[in-house]
Amino acid sequence: MRDAFARGHRDGSGGTVVGLHRRAPSLVTIKRPDEVARMRHAGSILIGILEAFETALRPGVTTAELDRLADRMMRDAGAVPSFKGYHGFPGSICASVNDEVVHGIPSSTRRIREGDVVSLDIGCIWQGWHADCARTYAVGPVAQPAALDLIDATRRAMESGIAAAVVGNRLGDVGAAIEAVAAQGGYGVVRPFVGHGIGTAMHEEPQVPNYGRPGTGLRLEAGMCLAIEPMFNLGGDEVYVEDDGWTVRTADGSLSAHFENTIAIGESSPEVLTE
Repeated sequence: MRDAFARGHRDGSGGTVVGLHRRAPSLVTIKRPDEVARMRHAGSILIGILEAFETALRPGVTTAELDRLADRMMRDAGAVPSFKGYHGFPGSICASVNDEVVHGIPSSTRRIREGDVVSLDIGCIWQGWHADCARTYAVGPVAQPAALDLIDATRRAMESGIAAAVVGNRLGDVGAAIEAVAAQGGYGVVRPFVGHGIGTAMHEEPQVPNYGRPGTGLRLEAGMCLAIEPMFNLGGDEVYVEDDGWTVRTADGSLSAHFENTIAIGESSPEVLTE
């Protein structure tokens, strides 16, 4: 499994090297309230960008234009993009269209067309702390009506996963809650790419799969911060990486949807930092 934006590799100690950060296999950090507050502010910046996307995402706009919009808004707010330069990624956002699952590279030649299904993934760093989120949009009337059901199911799966992220539950409970929504609709669950812990690094332990068995895995504690991000396909669950080394597509060419929120687990309930 890989974090949904990671192209990390194993080092000799059994940890994962992601960017400049070497992580122990089971190192999970607990955030203090002041640290969560910084992540909450980073999340508020992303919320503003999502609102801007609602207006800007129209037929004819290029994914590069959306990228520039997000980059400018982050920097105007005193933040920097989490994605730009990460393992060489060239964009400030990921823009994935139709059968592209995640990690689509923004392009000045990629124009959004009416009927497209577009997933936009954004992350920023404010005062050293990350927030990360993604949404999938239908642009005008879609060619496949089932696309709207796919988008809705993926959003509901994210919400179900968040609802299961409470003190005393385990990671398997989160994954099982997400997977149950996919099973109900008959959607493929993308398995090689998963959610993740988040904090001073975009990708921290633990990895958060979008499938699992209830009552298994790491026990959740107050102060853990997670990015929960289901990726569902209208067809099968198999995916592949394009020759550009980044863009992930469905193997059968079916549509895909991606939703993500950053949360902080509280004593009584999870707080969504990017909603």
